[in-house]
Amino acid sequence: MKHLCLLFLLTLTAHAEELLPTLMTTRGKQLLEQNFDKPLPPFDGKSNGFASGFKAWRYNAAERGGHWEVKDGCFTGTENPAVHHPATTSYGFDFEDVVIQCEVRMNDVPLNGRPSRYINVRTTDTKDYVCSIILNEGGFRIQKDDNDHAGPDKAVPLGGQKLPLKLNEWHKVLFEIKGNEMVGTVDGHSLTGSHPLMTSAKCSVMFVMGVEGSVRNFKAWEALPNADWDKNKAKLTAVATQ
Repeated sequence: MKHLCLLFLLTLTAHAEELLPTLMTTRGKQLLEQNFDKPLPPFDGKSNGFASGFKAWRYNAAERGGHWEVKDGCFTGTENPAVHHPATTSYGFDFEDVVIQCEVRMNDVPLNGRPSRYINVRTTDTKDYVCSIILNEGGFRIQKDDNDHAGPDKAVPLGGQKLPLKLNEWHKVLFEIKGNEMVGTVDGHSLTGSHPLMTSAKCSVMFVMGVEGSVRNFKAWEALPNADWDKNKAKLTAVATQ
């Protein structure tokens, strides 16, 4: 019995360690989980561009958009080298305030003329983009993206962090959105920013792989209030202004 109890406690501890600590929100109802342990079904619905009108995964919509493959518990996207068009995939579901968690990896493959590698974790609404966490070998940044391909604020930087991110290594990403604010965390380093367009009803999470990248352990929850957010926000703001 003692051995069974110990095993149960170790299992709970291991599961708890998988959940990265949140700063702005707390996790509510779990909305999805994808471990990429089996082939993905085709998407359901008639897509409106790549941002809405479908459920589950949408990928390989056009040949020029790269190639995606499920293998060894991860989802790998490789861009089309002929036109340097990144590989894109979206998971369609409806949400507003959300906590997204995943692991991403920049794969060490030839650049084939592209100046750098990157991975973009992005949320979208019916007009396309809302906000993003963008990783490259020099660190990561968060930004508000163009939500209708128009206007002078096509991409509004909300913060950046210099952080060596090695190739062929998994990096933990946490994406919190609540109201008009977001927090992006990569390997325990966090940034925060706000923009009015973040309050829009969103309909997919999108991954963009420049050259080649992989994602695994993709989860999302409803975002609930965090009583410590004012204190945590003050710390993040103080670090950003130093």
